[in-house]
Amino acid sequence: MASLNKWIHAFRLRTLFLAVASVILGSGLAWFKSTFTLHTFILAFLLAVALQIVANLANDLGDYLKGTDTTGQREGPVRALQGGSITPFAMKRAVTVGVLLCIGLGLLLIFTAAGITGRTAAVFLLLLGGASILAALFYTMGRHAYGYRGWGDLFAFFFFGPVPVIGTYYLHTGSIDTLSLLPAVGLGLISSMILNVNNMRDIENDRASGKNTLAVMLGLKGAKRYHAVMTLVTFLCFLTFNLLFLPTNPLGYLYLLLFIKLFTIMSAVSRRKGSALDPYLKQTSMAGFFLSLAFVICINC
Repeated sequence: MASLNKWIHAFRLRTLFLAVASVILGSGLAWFKSTFTLHTFILAFLLAVALQIVANLANDLGDYLKGTDTTGQREGPVRALQGGSITPFAMKRAVTVGVLLCIGLGLLLIFTAAGITGRTAAVFLLLLGGASILAALFYTMGRHAYGYRGWGDLFAFFFFGPVPVIGTYYLHTGSIDTLSLLPAVGLGLISSMILNVNNMRDIENDRASGKNTLAVMLGLKGAKRYHAVMTLVTFLCFLTFNLLFLPTNPLGYLYLLLFIKLFTIMSAVSRRKGSALDPYLKQTSMAGFFLSLAFVICINC
């Protein structure tokens, strides 16, 4: 039986920061509209953590079953199944428990959220929640895993940007408007940046094992240019938000200083490959988290 430490390693806690950033961002925008509710924030926070852990475990399981992690060429840290610290049966059981937990938290969130007042809205959010769970599961699992067909970046963008940010905002406010759009797009792009760094690191192993990621399609040089474009567009998204909604508040712009870190990462990524890219996964995730936190503080100060 795997120890608690081995499960914590399998959860990949370093990935949780960006997952909860979407809830912080959506809730902070609701605070800006004076419609924030604490219980909605707490439940959305817990759901984001649970979904990310399910995605991590399912990703580990899918890559292992397809042989992607057993080629001996993978550049990243040794995963739980790859290293033999957790059995495939135990991992499948953990994924099942995680999915059930996500369903329970999602139902509780939808039926207690302050912003949900109609049956149509509840049904739509149920469908969106179901789609989020499926996206978490089938990045690498199944015969038609979308991560093996170059769709990972697009799914990361939507399900770690617009879907959770706008969804959280809606759970608080009961409305969808332009206020949440630009920050949601910006955070979605940061999520795609993290996946792109991961895929650039593993590009040779993925190519050899038939995992046709966008980085494999673009090639290493193309993936680095793609990363630079995403960084620049993310900056423009957040800057444009301030110009539209807080044009005369100088304090509201202070969080943009955190883009210095993202631009530094962009420069470093352009000069590295293989395992040398691994530190920038955590750095990009942390930068996205602190950017979201600082954004919320600055727009509400």
